[in-house]
Amino acid sequence: MIVYSSSVEEFKKAVDDNQIAINIELAFIEKLGKRPSPSEWRSWNNSMQFMERIIRNSNVADDCGVMIEYNIPSTSKRVDFIIAGKDEMQHKNFIIVELKQWEEAWSTDKEDIVKTSINGGIRETTHPSYQAWSYRQFILDMNSAVYDKEVTAHSVAFLHNYREKTPEPLKAEQYEKTILEAPLFLQHETKKLQQFIFKYVGRGDGVQLLYDIEAGRITPSKILIDHINALFEGNSEFVLLDEQKIAYETIVSLAKKQDKKRTIIINGGPGTGKSVISMNSLGGLLRNNLNTKFVAPNSSFRNVMVEMLTKQSSRSKMRTKSLFMGSGSFVETEENQFDVLIVDEAHRLKGKGSYMYRGVNQVEDIIKSARTSVFFIDDNQRIRPDDIGTNEEIKRIAMKENSEIHEYTLQAQFRCAGAEGYLNWIDDLLKIRDTGNFNGWDQESFDFRLVDSPHRLYDLIKDKQMKGHKARILAGYAWDWTAPKQGNTNGQISDVKLDEYDFRLPWNGYAIRESWAIHPDGINQVGCVHTTQGLEFDYVGVIIGYDLKYNVESGELSSNYTDYKDKTGKKGLKNNPEKLNALVKNIYKVLMSRGMKGCYIFCRDESLQRYFMDKFTQTLI
Repeated sequence: MIVYSSSVEEFKKAVDDNQIAINIELAFIEKLGKRPSPSEWRSWNNSMQFMERIIRNSNVADDCGVMIEYNIPSTSKRVDFIIAGKDEMQHKNFIIVELKQWEEAWSTDKEDIVKTSINGGIRETTHPSYQAWSYRQFILDMNSAVYDKEVTAHSVAFLHNYREKTPEPLKAEQYEKTILEAPLFLQHETKKLQQFIFKYVGRGDGVQLLYDIEAGRITPSKILIDHINALFEGNSEFVLLDEQKIAYETIVSLAKKQDKKRTIIINGGPGTGKSVISMNSLGGLLRNNLNTKFVAPNSSFRNVMVEMLTKQSSRSKMRTKSLFMGSGSFVETEENQFDVLIVDEAHRLKGKGSYMYRGVNQVEDIIKSARTSVFFIDDNQRIRPDDIGTNEEIKRIAMKENSEIHEYTLQAQFRCAGAEGYLNWIDDLLKIRDTGNFNGWDQESFDFRLVDSPHRLYDLIKDKQMKGHKARILAGYAWDWTAPKQGNTNGQISDVKLDEYDFRLPWNGYAIRESWAIHPDGINQVGCVHTTQGLEFDYVGVIIGYDLKYNVESGELSSNYTDYKDKTGKKGLKNNPEKLNALVKNIYKVLMSRGMKGCYIFCRDESLQRYFMDKFTQTLI
């Protein structure tokens, strides 16, 4: 959506009359239904003065098109400034200009990341040239008007208040490749910017091109499809097996029809391959030219999926990451804006009042926003009171939206070395549901051990990691978590403490929380359910804290409100011990089912440890 557009002639006149910020504000209110913030208004009033001088002095034709605050479809991102026209060969071009009012910046050792002053503090952010390039790449990948009508896109960053330093941190060697793709212009480089603009759009005839871009259908380009195909090709982690293939083909077949609204529900417990199917469905639906997004409530899960799929440069990750969205992103989207939304870990969808969610019901948002919605769900993996994603709720909303319901259940077990009996045993052990595996399973198929100390647990996991396996220590939320502002940005403080064993480790670091599962530092930190749900490892070591205990007299498992430290996770449950206990048991089921080859357990509560021993015919190691 274009917030404001005009010809260059009209743009120059609006600036001359000191009306440009007012005109943009009126268009902003009309198009977005809300008022801009005071900082946005000041930015327009300041930056457009600079851009008007650049445009005027570049001598481009008056019928070039100007677009301000272009809302990139399917995202919350807005492009500051676009100018469109033709070059001397009559080729159609447009230039994205990322405007910054920065006055100072510092380089970092991270690819395409710099530091600058933001909201009163020095913070990391993307390099302006990278930001400009990423917007261009998204439009090239997803806007049919651009790739069908042979329009060439360019991007630049213009820091009109920034005086070049010696040496200049924004032009450091690690940013050279990015600047080649999206040139960087500082305060003294206005003539170079003017020449760049004239070279590509100076011959004018650009107003119609703006409307073509806005009207372009949002669908993946062949270039993006080829990129995604290359990522899946040869990636053994995403091979479909047996009923996974059936579920995948069912999803693609139904979604391709696009003749009516459909809701597809895929039920499956841990290890049934929900994420493998969902990721393959993303690729398959893109190959069928459907505007498809992968949705997951958990940002850690989304980021690890991108990392597993790309394993390449930040540019490859950015192009792929643009296909992934959080579950709170659909509050203001239009009906059927997307062809397909694939929702993994749908049991974690939220309702009104959840942290940073501005809507009422994420299930409703998603079904409304897509012609076909696909939900991958396990009702027994809800771990917080505000997790509303249930089969019942999805079906209720689907019926309300006149969406045809299709339901499929996955049965085959592909995690835990195929030890379906082990997962059934966990359900029985934790008293989640009665199963026929109350006395164990075929133990040769899965390496399960009870250990006598947290040190032994940690040694076993480190040994597996050193031998090339993916292995992590996990724990329930039975210890407080020191905040980053208290000096704990990346696990500097060892919060997971078992003083009786002189054992201490930090929680997974805030700085690497979204990639902790695959980050090299992860082996020295303890993961929680929020950084591991939906993911899998070869081996996991699980510390069960005092948030889960065993009462010898009653023979029941219990959870204490005080011992369970997740403030959000126990909100409203102080007087509801049964629901609290059910959520805590679900958490430990999730943690104990993350390992594909093995799981090692240490229980802090001695009665719980003995109860586990009684249920498992093996001595402590």
